[in-house]
Amino acid sequence: MNFSDKVVIVTGASSGIGAATAVLFSKEKANVVIVGRNEAKLKTVTAQCEEVGNKPLVIRADVSDDDEAARIINETIEKYGKLDILVNNAGFVRTGTIVDNKVLQNFDEMVKTNLRAVINLTQLATPYLIKTKGNIVNISSVAGMRVLSGNGFAAYGMTKAALNYFSEASAKELASYGIRVNVICPGPVLTDIFENSDINMEELKDVKMPTISNRVSTSEEIGHLVLYMASEKAVGVTGSNFVLDNGLLVLN
Repeated sequence: MNFSDKVVIVTGASSGIGAATAVLFSKEKANVVIVGRNEAKLKTVTAQCEEVGNKPLVIRADVSDDDEAARIINETIEKYGKLDILVNNAGFVRTGTIVDNKVLQNFDEMVKTNLRAVINLTQLATPYLIKTKGNIVNISSVAGMRVLSGNGFAAYGMTKAALNYFSEASAKELASYGIRVNVICPGPVLTDIFENSDINMEELKDVKMPTISNRVSTSEEIGHLVLYMASEKAVGVTGSNFVLDNGLLVLN
């Protein structure tokens, strides 16, 4: 795959799946825009991108803020004059149950980033993606496809279920403009998303991931799938939901 001269925005690119995806696009000679909130981590990802490819455009921004979301698109167009690929990866986890009265609060917090920001960035990017016949890849979760074992992830799962629906709906609407839209639903992935949540990391270390493969994925595995779906090799793929979960859903 060669992404020379392609302009790619990756949100949530300061770590995890976003960082790995940004580095992989850079390796394929894309002009990458990395978006995140953690300045120190963004510097690390910038160095990794430069080591294998072009220097990325770094935008420190909160995607859930409408003004900052607009700035992401505007700065990209000012720098490169176009946009080919939008990877909506930014998201976070909060846990809570109906009994502990945290579901609604957690939903209100997460929906701004996990869903509303994706809708907003999609609307803002669409005029430019129409010009390039570009495409969008949204990063969701298997939690949005099925209620998994255990409690506490209902609010998170609802935001991802809605993201899956929006991805299909936008694919249907934008197809006539030559824009492809797809979504990836990872299962367990070893990233620092849990460090940014309210989950007890010590407790998480003792949890066995119930997958057929008895393993969790790496961020790079998800990144490779993103690149395939964004490439011309997947020209016939739109409105699709790709699951990369090591067989977790089979057991639930």
